[in-house]
Amino acid sequence: MAEPEITKPDTGELMRKLHERPQMPLAEWLRAPAHVHYKAFRMSDPPVQRAASRDEFRSLLEAFKVSADSMVIREEFGYGVKGDAAGDQLIMIWEAHTEYYSHQTWHIPSGHAEKLTFGPMTFPQSRPQITPLGLEVCRLDVMLMTDPLPVGDALRPQFPGPVLYGSRILDEETSLVTSFTPDEHGRERYWVSVGSGRSSRSHLKDIVDAIVRIETYYHLLLMQKPLFMAAVDQAYRFEQVHLKQREIITGHIGHADSLTLQRWLNGLTQDLLKTTRLAGGLHFELSSSVPYDKIVHRTLASLDERTLPPYRPLSDYVLSGITGVAEGYQQLLKRIDTLRSGFEGVISIIRARVDLILESQNLTLLASVDKTTKSQAILQYTVEGLSVIVIAYYLSGLMAYIFKGFQEMGWLRSADLAAALFVPFSLGLALGITILGRKLLRKKFSGDSMPTALDKPQA
Repeated sequence: MAEPEITKPDTGELMRKLHERPQMPLAEWLRAPAHVHYKAFRMSDPPVQRAASRDEFRSLLEAFKVSADSMVIREEFGYGVKGDAAGDQLIMIWEAHTEYYSHQTWHIPSGHAEKLTFGPMTFPQSRPQITPLGLEVCRLDVMLMTDPLPVGDALRPQFPGPVLYGSRILDEETSLVTSFTPDEHGRERYWVSVGSGRSSRSHLKDIVDAIVRIETYYHLLLMQKPLFMAAVDQAYRFEQVHLKQREIITGHIGHADSLTLQRWLNGLTQDLLKTTRLAGGLHFELSSSVPYDKIVHRTLASLDERTLPPYRPLSDYVLSGITGVAEGYQQLLKRIDTLRSGFEGVISIIRARVDLILESQNLTLLASVDKTTKSQAILQYTVEGLSVIVIAYYLSGLMAYIFKGFQEMGWLRSADLAAALFVPFSLGLALGITILGRKLLRKKFSGDSMPTALDKPQA
């Protein structure tokens, strides 16, 4: 089967893509106040769905009638800008990552913050519904305001959930509050006060990028918990079965027959295949947990979080949810690998025992063949001895008739005496014929097994 051809990218093109930042112009267009919606979807087949999500975003921009001059669509990033007669702007952003893709929508009103509120976008043209290409990871509703945070309990009615979390981030003017609890639309709400002096800089994009990065990778980490719990139970059952099998095999392997060994080998091989399949699925699903955990921690650290009374710190909730999760995933992978190695070790022991039994049987068979060969050799020599006697007997009989004829003709005085004297000669002649025949046979068979000069390759 021919190997698929791998196309190597041009070095210059690769370097250009590495340094390309098509999202940079967005930082100049964004401003506060603004209303931001964010959705992320985990792809089950990234190579196929990544391209499909790009086509989906292109159709979304076409539905909004975004002009070609107001859109950019690249391989893994795209955006489009739509304005209305009142001066409101809608900025739609699409990004495709290794495991997920996201849609980010900014509604920037024309200078009237009163238009903004949590919930559906108030942009005049409603957003068309799209069919997600994967499992929903998270959904966010972010309000970017230039005014300071309301004091007291003014924000409490706008957030579902029992506890509010808030922190100062990046600088003394920027604060955010959230409850980490989805509202009736399934969105987690964030109220962010950015300060009037930073409303039109890349500061806005940094804030939103940090929020969506923390939320997305936080949810990607925790989405694997049901799979993790089911795998832990399955690994426990495999371990119990393997422990019982190992005890039985250890106690009986010394006197087990070949049928028992074959039954053990078949059962362990099936368990090894199941464990290998489980390990493969878990490695595919959980191997990315360590980098995701690092992304969350590093993003939290980059926010330079400081306390914001009376709210609990943002990191308290995030870190309490993911602390130990990635490590637990990796420990499960190591546990499955250890279990698989245990099955392989017992299988190797059984196969070694089978090889010893086969070797013992082969030695017994060889001893039997050797004994049979010796018996055949003794029988062959006996037959050859008898054949010498028989040949001598027939030669003596034939010569007795000849001697009798010579006696009748008067050439011999006593035929019986001549026949008696011929018996030793006939024995020697018969023995010589037998030895000569044996030598001729040996020479013939040895000549057939050795290559002749004519069979040698010519130089």
